[in-house]
Amino acid sequence: MAKKQTAGRDNLGDLAPKFAELNDDVLFGEVWSREDQLNPRDRSMITIASLMTSGSFPQLKAHFKMGKDHGITKAEAVEIVTHLAFYAGWPKAWSAMALIREVYGD
Repeated sequence: MAKKQTAGRDNLGDLAPKFAELNDDVLFGEVWSREDQLNPRDRSMITIASLMTSGSFPQLKAHFKMGKDHGITKAEAVEIVTHLAFYAGWPKAWSAMALIREVYGD
């Protein structure tokens, strides 16, 4: 069973309780938990790609950590970013590589 997500409530529960509820209960509680439709590792890859292409780097770092927990290796993370560099832009890929280094180490 997947670990219950509480990041929304932990970080935004006092400011935006409904947003925190939707984050924890709907996005992570209902959508991410549909493992019979798409496993967490694949969801992580898709989310990493989406966040990198949009330049959402604080969230990207968090999802590299989550992806690592879901079995995405450092080499795979590098390959994802290398592939996306040609679609999303070199500067975004450069920034994403720095996050991989932070999350996975040298």
